[in-house]
Amino acid sequence: MHYLFRRFQRLFIVMIVVTFVTFLLVNILPGDVAYEMAGMDSSEAEVEAIREEMGLNRPVLIRYAEWVGGIFTGDWGRSFINKEDVWHAIMQRFPVSFELMILAQAIALAMAIPAGMLSAYRPNGRGDRIIGAIAFASVSMPSFMTAILLIYFFSLHLGWLPATGYEPLSEGLWANLKPMILPALSLALVEWTILMRTLRVEMISVLQENYIALARAKGMSNRRILWVHALRPSSFSMITLLGLQVARLLGGTIIIEQIFGIPGVGRLLIHAVYTRDFIVIQGCVTFFALAFVTANFLVDIAYAWLDPRVRTRGAHG
Repeated sequence: MHYLFRRFQRLFIVMIVVTFVTFLLVNILPGDVAYEMAGMDSSEAEVEAIREEMGLNRPVLIRYAEWVGGIFTGDWGRSFINKEDVWHAIMQRFPVSFELMILAQAIALAMAIPAGMLSAYRPNGRGDRIIGAIAFASVSMPSFMTAILLIYFFSLHLGWLPATGYEPLSEGLWANLKPMILPALSLALVEWTILMRTLRVEMISVLQENYIALARAKGMSNRRILWVHALRPSSFSMITLLGLQVARLLGGTIIIEQIFGIPGVGRLLIHAVYTRDFIVIQGCVTFFALAFVTANFLVDIAYAWLDPRVRTRGAHG
């Protein structure tokens, strides 16, 4: 419990810093939301009245304190443009973004774990070289370019999968997954390479341990050795990367959701930037930061579960 409490303290400090920096950056962006709402032909008195109504003429620190206080009490503010509650808008779209991230991670892990184990079993062999070449090609291409190529090949050329759109799960499992496959694959084809290379390096080292040699001497099959005895101690760095990839996936979904027309949080953020809806921008960035630090918190917990020595060191600072 002491270990978890120390990690939670760090999470709280990071969130305060992130929200403060985000608030300051958004407030120094060019443009005036009061002019946007009043219209170009409005008088200065009308613009000033809007500022007074929305509190835009008050000191930045006071507005920040009120905004953060509202976040901790569940009030994330309302959109300047359509008056929609920011938290409600994010929660409406978050399941879509979450499904996309989970599907992308699942595809990346399904590709990375077998490939990493095969590469580590015979390093520098033919299979290792082929997998390395494929991984190098995958990581060299950004996700938005991969998305365009996948749309051209699977949607326009073959006609197997839709290029845009989204269907809720209530319409059926296949109807929901079909438009999500290409976006998730666009993200996974970049992420699986990093996981695979990390697992490969760790497993090559683990396979040199004495207990692995003992397992081989007892006649255990290579498959059992790899999956049962070598995979778990080789997963520490990969688990860390899974937590860090949340930030990469959140950043990637902003572009991918726009390309594929997916109504997620990333698309909400893009629309808020176009309309200079500062409250929505602040809410989305804060939500992304909260998701990132929560993922790292869960990584710390996973570390402590995999290795009890982490709990002991963390509890004693």
